[in-house]
Amino acid sequence: MEEKKKALLVGVNVNNDPDFETALTELESLAEACGYEVAGIETQNVAQVNTGVYVGKGKVDEIKAVAHMLEADMVIFDNSLSPMQLRNLNQIIERPVMDRTNLILEIFSSRARTREAQIQVETARLQYELPRLTGLGEMLSRQGGGSSGGLANKGAGEKKLELDRRKIRHRISELKKELKEVEQNRATQRKRRLSQGIPQVALVGYTNAGKSTLMNALIERYAMPDENPDKLEDRKVYVENMLFATLDTTVRKIALPDKKEFLLSDTVGFVSRLPHNLVESFHSTLEEVKYADVLLEVIDYSDPHFEDQIKVTEHTLRDLGAEKIPLIRVYNKCDKISPGDRDRMPAQIPYTGDSCIYMAAGQGVGLDELVALISRVIYQDYVDCVMLIPYDKGNLVAYFNENASVRETEYLAEGTRLTMSCLLKDLQKYKEYIV
Repeated sequence: MEEKKKALLVGVNVNNDPDFETALTELESLAEACGYEVAGIETQNVAQVNTGVYVGKGKVDEIKAVAHMLEADMVIFDNSLSPMQLRNLNQIIERPVMDRTNLILEIFSSRARTREAQIQVETARLQYELPRLTGLGEMLSRQGGGSSGGLANKGAGEKKLELDRRKIRHRISELKKELKEVEQNRATQRKRRLSQGIPQVALVGYTNAGKSTLMNALIERYAMPDENPDKLEDRKVYVENMLFATLDTTVRKIALPDKKEFLLSDTVGFVSRLPHNLVESFHSTLEEVKYADVLLEVIDYSDPHFEDQIKVTEHTLRDLGAEKIPLIRVYNKCDKISPGDRDRMPAQIPYTGDSCIYMAAGQGVGLDELVALISRVIYQDYVDCVMLIPYDKGNLVAYFNENASVRETEYLAEGTRLTMSCLLKDLQKYKEYIV
């Protein structure tokens, strides 16, 4: 087995940030998700950051000494570092240095599977690297031979920098064109799904809260009785107990016993301080939530910081313009809570409320109750009825088969008898056929 690289983590608490400890704990998980072994953690409280090295000058020497002592292969800051700070820290510490943004980009790069995700991640990475190349400009510009003449009067280092910049900008332009084509295909698929009239349900929430586990549990619970086991496994999504295990949006149809159905989509997880370039690049993927009829916010109820994670999700949904979509809070992983922890333990498992449910998707606890809650929300405008439709109104039968939940169809002498749930407006429009 390949030995894990060691990382020394550095957290700087600026002006007593109340979220400092939570963010630092999360940085540990991010480092582990990237394959690093956390060798140690260094922290410092400051009133303002040092423009040259972010931390205090004495602290940089201390970090260098600790990194050498622990034989750390990498030093990871929980803060966004400017190009100059990154360059200075690399030179002083004599170890590779990365910031939180770069760490998350590393994770996304290793997890991207589909072409769309790969384009999105590469675009974000290049946008991150471009100003960091520019940050070297001051040092390299001293190698230039004059003040005019384009590349002709530039030194070798500055020539290479300028060429690297051009290559990156050109590559970003190519990727954006390719991503636009992919986005058009996604929009076409979305339009097709919306035209089917099947309700859309989107899983959202913090990374590693159990969204993919919940999707797989629903796929398995509501599989067709005669469904091939191999085909069932193919419909499931990848699950791993780590941050950002999946990046790709997956859509699956969930068919219920009462003939109702909905489309369930699994989206990339959220995290605090998600890099701006990454959010921008993944915007088309995250935008899927805007078209949902209801959102399932999956929450890791066993995580001590779950309330902070809810705030991050709320903030992200506002940024996406999806804050007004009906939302059900799914408090997941309730099986991992200590029975003695009465303050956080739900009254019962499963417990359903107007817009929340406590459950354990990994144990299959609360699935039926969750689906009942989803049905109440997405089918609240539906009513049960029986209609007898004359045979010369066959187009109406086709309409209801497409836009209603038809439970039973009988062919009588007078016409087609449909037992179904349909929209209230359709019931009122075709009330002459009610029996």
